[in-house]
Amino acid sequence: MKVSAMNWQQIEAWLAKDDRAVVPLGSTEQHAQLSLSTDTLLAEHVSLDAAEPLGVPVFPAIAYGITPLFRAYPGTVCLRVETLLALMRDVLDSLAAAGFRRILIVNGHGGNSPAGSGIAEWMGGHPGVSVRLHNWWNAPRVWAKVQEIDPNASHASWMESFAFTRVAGVTPLETPKPMLDLTRLQGIDPPAIRRLLGDGSFGGRYQRPDSEMDALWKVAVDETRELIASGWL
Repeated sequence: MKVSAMNWQQIEAWLAKDDRAVVPLGSTEQHAQLSLSTDTLLAEHVSLDAAEPLGVPVFPAIAYGITPLFRAYPGTVCLRVETLLALMRDVLDSLAAAGFRRILIVNGHGGNSPAGSGIAEWMGGHPGVSVRLHNWWNAPRVWAKVQEIDPNASHASWMESFAFTRVAGVTPLETPKPMLDLTRLQGIDPPAIRRLLGDGSFGGRYQRPDSEMDALWKVAVDETRELIASGWL
């Protein structure tokens, strides 16, 4: 259930019978030819598709994250680590106060990894509330499927190119980009990172056939749905 399409009475009715919720966590940052909202769109779509048959509420996506590497690309919005952690605490405090006790954070952005430590710290002060952080794109089955399709996959490559992350009027490049040695990003500032990356992709093909993307998406949705449905303490 999409919370933005619900009222408070419907949430109260849900909480009378269940205490699960899903919160997508994304980012607004350059993704080469793809949408600046790619990470947010992916986290939100996989959350909604996974939760829909279970009837679990999905809250509006948190659209900003930690992305200092890409600050030289216009449109990128970067939170400080302490800002994201404070935001996560406030969101979790509100959900727990309402009565949610099993909360899945579906993360679409690698730079948000500090949220994991923040969630663990928050849970230490809130016994009886279980919060999980699910990085949908590198979860075991999803990553295995990516490797099966094409191991040359990373930021802004084919593995993030779905119909809803592509930008109207932009034609994907046909020629794959050489994969970046990620160690080259260490110790350089955002303008230097932009000079190194060019369009912003880390390498690989820009798009693959929709049939392959559909197969990858099914794995992502199924893996996320299993986490929503089971394994809670």
